[in-house]
Amino acid sequence: MSIQLDNSLLFSIGSLELLARQAVEGFITGLHKSPYHGFSVEFSEHRAYNSGESTRFIDWKLFGRTDKLYVKRFEEETNLRCQLIIDVSSSMYFPITDKITQENLNKIAFSAVAAASIMLLQRKQRDATGLTVFSDTIEQHLNARSTPQHYKLLLAQLEQLLQPYNKEKKKETEIAASLHTIAENIHKRSLVIIFSDMMDNMDKTNEIFSALQHLRHNKHEVILFHVKDESLEYNLDFSNRMHKFIDMESGDEIKLNPTDIKKQYISNIAEFKKEIKLRCNQYHIDFVDADINKGYRQILLPWLLKRQSLY
Repeated sequence: MSIQLDNSLLFSIGSLELLARQAVEGFITGLHKSPYHGFSVEFSEHRAYNSGESTRFIDWKLFGRTDKLYVKRFEEETNLRCQLIIDVSSSMYFPITDKITQENLNKIAFSAVAAASIMLLQRKQRDATGLTVFSDTIEQHLNARSTPQHYKLLLAQLEQLLQPYNKEKKKETEIAASLHTIAENIHKRSLVIIFSDMMDNMDKTNEIFSALQHLRHNKHEVILFHVKDESLEYNLDFSNRMHKFIDMESGDEIKLNPTDIKKQYISNIAEFKKEIKLRCNQYHIDFVDADINKGYRQILLPWLLKRQSLY
């Protein structure tokens, strides 16, 4: 007997891995119907046997089925190291919601599911994955590994990010300082994937990109997922009346009718985004828009394309 789970219950029972599996299965199904169907999404835990090496780890059962020699792959044979970096400052908990569901995500929940989906694909490839979370300081840093125990630890850490927003525990953003520290702590060449809304002080743009350049200088490949609620944060789609806007990191408040400032706001935010994209292009960093209302294909396809280009 199969049991159908209501999507609204998935977060409450802590099934982050289940949500990740749904995202990955949907992505792979869609990939087979798209122009990208030629990219490999078949995963194996073996590699071809090389003449002259030890026969100790040959999979003889597989040899009996295929008449070809393969050896089992272990952690030290990892293809790719990936460090997932998630901004957990207070602005990432926008939009504030009392109950996170699959249809009602805030930026932090979207990032957690996206990261878990990448982890699952990494695991299928026997690649190593690490996790770093930061706000105004590094809150957690786990180096990349590929063991089952490490995978479960990473999932547990991601599930902790799904707690409701606590306005009494405001966390500001220090992207530049955090990325410089992370760059020093990743000792082997890796694919670095950053989830952030980039809601730092706009005067710190040069500092932020200096830190991103630090990652590139250390030979890391970098994907920056710019996580946002496009409708509310960029298009300012609010009703035509007075609203009270509260800075989630500082607590500052302002009352205004968003219609009065919408044109200028959209122009300013477009310039900000243009600057980010130009600087990322300058430093050979993959910049990807990640609207929390548009699903996970926008996350998983850039990961797959980057992985294919590296190997």
